[in-house]
Amino acid sequence: MDVILNGLTLAYIGDAYYELSVRAYLIQSKLTNVNDLHKKAIQFTSGTAQASIIIKMMEENIISEDEVETFKRGRNASGPGRKNMDAKTYHYATGFEALIGDLYLNHKDRADELIRLAILYIEKGDFNGKDS
Repeated sequence: MDVILNGLTLAYIGDAYYELSVRAYLIQSKLTNVNDLHKKAIQFTSGTAQASIIIKMMEENIISEDEVETFKRGRNASGPGRKNMDAKTYHYATGFEALIGDLYLNHKDRADELIRLAILYIEKGDFNGKDS
């Protein structure tokens, strides 16, 4: 049964699931110092990182047309943004979170697959994950 929610609600749950997945990955990677965990997690979870991840996934045709539509639903529902990042980056990050949220609720295996790929992108250093 597919759950249909608005873009911001999907982003809300997607943000939580993505953050939890990244934290679990970091702990499994044997990081134990909380300060180090936090610093490393930011590389994966910042708005800049999330926007870069979804752009790369779209450029590489990793996500389906339906997934792009879900991304757009979240991107278009996001508000004016935050002071520390430009509006486009904020909108893309919200779209990424919405996609993860929708997949978490409806196709968890696919959510996990995209999260593993996102982690790989960051670990390979494909882009800088820090917000301006």
